[in-house]
Amino acid sequence: MNKEIIERELDFKAVRSGGAGGQHVNKVSSKVVLSWNCSASEGLSEEEKMLFLERFSNRISKDGLLVMDADSTRSQIKNKEIVIERFFQLLALGLKIDKPRRETKVPRHAILKRKDNKQQMSLKKALRKRPNF
Repeated sequence: MNKEIIERELDFKAVRSGGAGGQHVNKVSSKVVLSWNCSASEGLSEEEKMLFLERFSNRISKDGLLVMDADSTRSQIKNKEIVIERFFQLLALGLKIDKPRRETKVPRHAILKRKDNKQQMSLKKALRKRPNF
């Protein structure tokens, strides 16, 4: 992963934020929308692209674009920094390779406890029966 190349591939668009805020919200474009084409990226290897596309297929549009936005502050610059930071966190999460799960054996005490419970149930049910003379 080459961060500099990926950062140059990012497209930003400033739009007006929604919600309450009155005149300020209506006239200032402080919300920042980031879009990035994962499949056309030169900053990732083919394996990294496949891994990212597989993990985040639900967040990627039909056109192959990943779209993220930030409108938490009133400053366009801060919102841009926030969305870039969130993007690279998501990218790092998508490229992280999980360790394979090590299968463990069922502990001996758990097996013994289960068998003991079965024995007690069997005895309880046997005591319900009519005595056999």
